[in-house]
This record gives sequence, C-alpha cells and structure tokens, in this order.
Amino acid sequence: MINIKENEELNVLNHSCAHLLAQAVKHLYPHAKFWVGPVIEEGFYYDIDLGDDVVTEEDLEKIEREMKKCAKDNKRIVREEISKKEALDRFKDDPYKVDLISRMDEDDTVISMYTQGDFTDLCRGPHVESTKLLKNFKLLKASGAYWKGDANNKMLQRIYGICFETPEDLDAHLKELEEAKERDHRKIGKDLDIFMLSDLVGKGLPIWLPNGYTLWRIIQNYITEKETQNGYLHVHTPDLGNVELYKTSGHWDHYKDDMFPSMKLDDEEYVLRPMNCPHHMVIYGNKLHSYRDLPLRIAEIANDFRYEAAGAVKGIERARCFTQNDSHIFVTPEQIGSEFKGVLDLIIDVYKDFGIDITKHKFRLSLRDKNDKVKYYQDDEMWDKAESALREVLDSIGANYFEAEGEAAFYGPKLDILIKPAVGNEVAIPTIQLDFLLPKNFDLNYIDADGNKKTPIVIHRAILGSLDRFIAFLLEETKGDLPLWLAPVQINVIPVNNNYHLEYAKEIVSLLRESGFRVILDDRDEKLGYKMREAQIKKYPYNLILGQKEVDSKSISYRLHGKEETINMDVNQFIEKINNEIKTKGIVK
Repeated sequence: MINIKENEELNVLNHSCAHLLAQAVKHLYPHAKFWVGPVIEEGFYYDIDLGDDVVTEEDLEKIEREMKKCAKDNKRIVREEISKKEALDRFKDDPYKVDLISRMDEDDTVISMYTQGDFTDLCRGPHVESTKLLKNFKLLKASGAYWKGDANNKMLQRIYGICFETPEDLDAHLKELEEAKERDHRKIGKDLDIFMLSDLVGKGLPIWLPNGYTLWRIIQNYITEKETQNGYLHVHTPDLGNVELYKTSGHWDHYKDDMFPSMKLDDEEYVLRPMNCPHHMVIYGNKLHSYRDLPLRIAEIANDFRYEAAGAVKGIERARCFTQNDSHIFVTPEQIGSEFKGVLDLIIDVYKDFGIDITKHKFRLSLRDKNDKVKYYQDDEMWDKAESALREVLDSIGANYFEAEGEAAFYGPKLDILIKPAVGNEVAIPTIQLDFLLPKNFDLNYIDADGNKKTPIVIHRAILGSLDRFIAFLLEETKGDLPLWLAPVQINVIPVNNNYHLEYAKEIVSLLRESGFRVILDDRDEKLGYKMREAQIKKYPYNLILGQKEVDSKSISYRLHGKEETINMDVNQFIEKINNEIKTKGIVK
C-alpha cells in the first residue's frame, strides 16, 4: 500500500484535498471551525469543530458531493503571505487558528495562507494550482479526536480522506482498502474466536480465547522444539524486575517513558519488564564461564509489558502486554559469523514451515556511521569485524540485502528481514542484533584459552518476534484460513440427523481425538445447511458429514473449507491422510 506522505506529488495533492474538504464542510456547516488538516501515510484528515453536530456515513456522502461542486468550479488556489499581527487580526474569531498563530516564534514571522474561491486557510503549502485537479478523491471515515490529542480538551470531528491523480489509481487503492478490511486480524480474530478485548480489563490487554490460546500454544511448542534442536537452553524469568536491573542495563535512562510506572514495595522499586535481555544477562553472570562454554544460547517465551499510547494500540498486533520468542546468544568475537549464520539458517527453516520463503524478501543491514563518534560505542576493530562477518554471511546465501549506514543501534549492527505482506507495507519480524555494550554493563566475562578474562558479545535474536504480532500477521496473510497443523479446530463433525447418526458421530469424534486431532462435534438441533454455512465462516479445514451411508459403511465423508465437493473415505485412510498433511505442514494459503 502506497505511503502518501513519502510521495511528493501525492503529498501535495492530498494536502490540497484536505483544504477542499474544509471548504465543502464550511459550505454545509457555516459554524464550523478548523484545527489542522495534515497529510498522513493513508491520505489526509482534518480536525473540525462542528459544535453539537456529529458526522455520519450519510454526511460523508453529502460532503463528497459538495467537494465535487467546489472542484468543478475550477478556482485557482492562491498563496498569500502576511505578518503574524495581520494573521491574528484576520482570524481573530477563530480560537483554533489564533492558538496556532500565537504559538509561532517571532512577532515578525511571515505566515502563509491559501485561498480558493470563498475559502481561506492557514497553510505552509505547497498546493496544486487549481481545484479542478482534485477530482479523484474519497472520504473514508469520521471519528472523534480530542483537540491537541488531550483528553481534557474538546472533542473534535476528524474526517479522513484520500486523493489520487487518476480514477484508476483511486479505484485500485479502494479495492486494496477493502482487501485490508477483510484481512484485518481484529475482524478475523473476532469471527474465529481467537481473542477478545475488554475496556474493563484495560486497553491494549488482549484476552486469548480457547481457539486463540490453542493456536498460541501450537506455535509456542513448535518454536521451542525447533530451538531445542538447535542447542538453545530455555529458561523462565519473572515478569517484573527491580528498577536497579534496568539502570544497570542502561534501559532506565533511555526507555523508562515506555515502561509502566514503577511500584514501590518495602525498600525496593519494581517495574513490569519491557524486554528480557537484562534477566538473561543476570543468568549468564550467575557463574564463571570458559570459552569452551560458548556459544551459550539462552532462550525464553517471555511476557513483556510496554505502555503504548492508546492511539497506537491495535488488537494483538500492537498491545501493552505481549509474549516474545526471545533469545540471547553469548559468543566470542571469532564466533560472530558462524553463530549469525546459524540464526539465519534457523529463520529460513522456520518460515518455510509457515509457507514463507524468507530469501525472496529484502534484508536490511543496519550499520554505524564511522564519522559519528558520539552515537556509537567506540571500538573500531569490533565494529569492522562484526560488520564484515555479517556481510560475508549474507553474501554466502545470496541474500537480497541493502546497507543502511547510520541506522545501527549505538551498541552494534543489526539485520532486519522485511517481509512484504499480502496487504500493506513491509514489516520487520525476524531480527538479529549484535550487542557489544550490554555484557560490559553487567561486567560479564569468560576465560579464554590463555587464561585471560574477556567480555563476550551478545546476539539478540527474535525469530517470530512477539507471538501475538506473529499470529496477527498469520491471520491477515491467510484470512484466517490456517493450514491444518495450525488450525485450532482441525475437524468439525456434523451428524446429518441427531436421531439416527449422532452415536456414530460420537464414535468418530472419539477415534479422531485418540489419534491426536483437534475435533469438535456439532450436535445442535439445526439444519445441515445452516451448520455447513457456519462452518465455512469459522473456516474449519475439514468438515465431516455423517449420514446413513457413512453409518452403514463405517466410513466418513468430508468437505474441505471453501470447496463444494464431498469426498467419501475409509476412516483409517482419512486418519492417514490427516497425519500426513500435518506432518508436512501443508502450505499457508
């Protein structure tokens, strides 16, 4: 999905269209007053004070019609520059504009405004030449927004829109928005009973329902087993820590505003942890290590908590509590390349099981700016060796990577794998981060072959990122049509008539459960057609329809999700088929 803000031509077009929206609103609501109307990634919006009026879907259509009239008038959009004093006088009856003007620095500041016909608004610009160029637009939605984002201020009406140069571009974008709506994990999560949200529990605190927690555990067990096979040692650490832990790590100074407030208990101060690395540093420091112990791979499926802004919270994609598939690998400088390659191989292997070929996506290698002697940890030799080792690994697998100089963290280079989802912009899920500093902060050591104390290097790595965000990604990629091995309910058994076929259905359910499958029995007193329609909505991979033919032949008949064909099969053959499909993981559709 295109980023309007980053496209210069579309930026100007959408900025101009925001003014067209304001002009139309002023025609329809003469009492309207306007706050700001910026361009955003998804188009534009305008915050408007409409008094007691509330904009509805029907009102958006009415405003669009008025916008088209204004555009058809073909008024030139004219820039004018005035002084701050003149601006205050010009907009003296508009408290929102007076507030904006008053906060400008100097009394002799030159202020620009743009006029189109009977409408004038403050703006830096630039704008298109004429309203006739603003033909291909759509108002998307309206919502409430507090003035200046402060809940203590008045609630304004925020109207969102989008504008393109051609009707074809607009239609394509609107289709993409519809597709995104269908793929929204919040909608799918509700339809499939994956998770729920409750204001009583708290914003950004998702509750995993039985189906969702089943999916969560499948993925947890899968990644834990994969890591175990690759020599990782799993630990379990507390969900909170002493504030001194984060002061030692350095996170307190840089990150405390993103943490939940600290809690004072007795003579100590605790905080819900936002990350797991400090706990893992303490584990490493619990005993003396030899170079023979390295690499040491510590892993954890760990709960973390971050105080995300209410407006940034989004289902399970971005929440205030989440669970990370986290690991910290302690290595010698000589082991950086081989261990980095091992992590990368594991990432490729894992994502293949989810139907994603990581090697076909872009890799971003974030490096330091050698000329910046302030931002980056000062050890030229370590940086050079580490960056060279990472490049060599990426070259060896033929990765499609680009270097982002100056984008590294201050404590080491980083690799992000940018996955292009079915809808929307690229997302970075797997990451590998080198860290020269954290082991020093905790005074961690190992004894080298010559008997000298050395400081290890830490590799932070996230294969799936947070399980929550990864599940949101999976739901959106598959539209909830999960492959059999991941589906919370794999088989839905429906007796055609409870009076004649229920007992046989119960036998089949028992047999399938004994075989290790996740099965439900739909024995409600509803018509078969109704049950089948609902099964399609719930996206059960296999729906077994058991009637008299199946009872007599001791067989089953199944219909795949999304298919019309019904297939009859021997029960044991069906079990073998299901086992094989689970074993091979199938393909994420």
